[in-house]
Amino acid sequence: MASFISHTTIDARNAYELSEWWKPVLGYVDIEGDPNLPGHEECMIRDPETGHQLLFIEVPDEKVVKNRIHLDLRPRVENRDAELESLLAHGATIVVDHRGIRGDDTGWVTLADPEGNEFCILRSRAELEAAQGGVAAQA
Repeated sequence: MASFISHTTIDARNAYELSEWWKPVLGYVDIEGDPNLPGHEECMIRDPETGHQLLFIEVPDEKVVKNRIHLDLRPRVENRDAELESLLAHGATIVVDHRGIRGDDTGWVTLADPEGNEFCILRSRAELEAAQGGVAAQA
């Protein structure tokens, strides 16, 4: 058996507003020829570099427990802490701060988007390579 991931789906109270919030966070754009508009119950955005897609779907129920799956974000340009400050200024909130969990310059921060969906900001590739003497580590 072998399948591939078509896209990642995120439940939302307001699909349009949440998709608009995530676009600048990830550098994603609307699907060409299918723009997201206020009132749309399903809103898809995509990474113009990789093609990965996120689909936001309106659901009637509120998020009530911790996510069983979440996005781990790695900064494209900035370091982890600079990206964290940008995310907080954009409206994310800190859920748990795991920076320094394995010593100086390690760890990640778990955040929540405006609807409470959790995600993590990891160290950048440059930070990982510097910590490993030029060899990239995981977190």
